[in-house]
Amino acid sequence: MKYGLIGEKLGHSYSQTIHGLLGNPDYELLELSPEELPRFLTAPTFCGINVTIPYKQAVIPYCELSETAARVGSVNTLVNRGGKLFGCNTDLQGFCYLARRAGISFDGKKVVILGSGGTAKTALIAAKDGGAREVVTISRDNFGSHKDHANADILINTTPVGMYPNNESQLVDLVAFPNLSGLLDVIYNPNKTRLVLAAEDRGIPAAGGLPMLVAQAFYAHKLFFDLDLDEALIEDTLVKTERQFSNIVLIGMPGCGKSTLGKALAERLGLVFVDTDERMGRGPAEIISESGEAHFRQLESAVVAEVAKQTGRVIATGGGSVLAEVNRLALRQNGRIIFVDRALDRLATDDRPLSVDLAALYKTRYPIYRDLAQKRLTVTENCDNDSKELERIVCEF
Repeated sequence: MKYGLIGEKLGHSYSQTIHGLLGNPDYELLELSPEELPRFLTAPTFCGINVTIPYKQAVIPYCELSETAARVGSVNTLVNRGGKLFGCNTDLQGFCYLARRAGISFDGKKVVILGSGGTAKTALIAAKDGGAREVVTISRDNFGSHKDHANADILINTTPVGMYPNNESQLVDLVAFPNLSGLLDVIYNPNKTRLVLAAEDRGIPAAGGLPMLVAQAFYAHKLFFDLDLDEALIEDTLVKTERQFSNIVLIGMPGCGKSTLGKALAERLGLVFVDTDERMGRGPAEIISESGEAHFRQLESAVVAEVAKQTGRVIATGGGSVLAEVNRLALRQNGRIIFVDRALDRLATDDRPLSVDLAALYKTRYPIYRDLAQKRLTVTENCDNDSKELERIVCEF
């Protein structure tokens, strides 16, 4: 391995994709057990590697530390210079980029950090360097004490609570922080944790961890190849990464064409297509007829929760799936959401037991479709044109 990432479990890492986008086709992922680590580092053959959990401290005895790595007490980047390893930390630069991009300043603010690991130390140094008037770190075994800091201005989550596959988890209720003016969550999968969504719904500036991940990779890439690169490459790489690891979610009335358009879009873009109704094994009409609508909605929510956790999918949702807040939250976490809007008199109603009074349904659901979606496709009845317009919308997202 010339370049890559080492860690104990790397099954859901985005790093290979990100470094490929940065211009390094030789970047690999290598899972190592604790017993294998010493041998790997004692006679290094790699040029440069990134280091992730649980080895950011374990590699320190094998390298000479940069000033930043020594301050943070953590190494996420190793560079091999003639057989001698230099340990660097680009996480701090990445975290500072995340905060700047979110428009969150620490100057004069009280900052509460959830977690006490290496990333918490990174956030603490960033907050202090940014002029925070007070920084409080709360360990996972003492989270109840967060209620003693209701006057916090900035909240930072550095724990794995809310991370895939436990997307529905949320560590604290933001009601406990009435003065909050900013929130950062270092988790990048899902793109938006429940904590980030809760902040957004309250109008609080917030961001998940993907910008940090991309930025630290950018600075590591510079170290690997001793390059002078424009930081504009971070944003370009971030946009491409977000597109690759997000879902395209189609919402709208029953019979509006979500499945037809979604299948065509997925085929053209080389993505996996998922129809949430089809995932239930039987048609909605059959389930509702046999077991009632309440049972159908329970099954639907279970399917939406599972499908929404995935990435790189085109998802066609049931017309009423957006009625449940739990479904809306799930779809927002990784979704670029598009409202497929078709004229009422053009909606297909075959085998759709809930479509008796379409006008009433549309009146109830339209505000939800409108507010949930970031984009809207008005169906024109020309399937080819509608497909091209949908692709244009997705590509310009």
